[in-house]
Amino acid sequence: MSEQTVPARTEEQIRATVATVIVDLAPDQGVDVTPSTNLVKDLGYHSLALMEVAFAIEDEFDLDPIDEDTARKISTVGAVQDLVVQRLNERDGK
Repeated sequence: MSEQTVPARTEEQIRATVATVIVDLAPDQGVDVTPSTNLVKDLGYHSLALMEVAFAIEDEFDLDPIDEDTARKISTVGAVQDLVVQRLNERDGK
């Protein structure tokens, strides 16, 4: 079985993609999103919607599922971006 080749993305591209996924799935649309934007308070995410965005990000970047303890600590767009960048760096040996 051959490994799927994913084109390398810069950290800026990764962060932009994460933000796009979060905005596209956000219950509350029309919010200006920055790294400090709160997923629940600002974007209206609830537990089911947060799971949906987690699955979408895992699929987009071919990541292992995020464990519940880690997920509970994530409250902002920037925290999600940081986690994805960290996981990709760990996976790619950077």
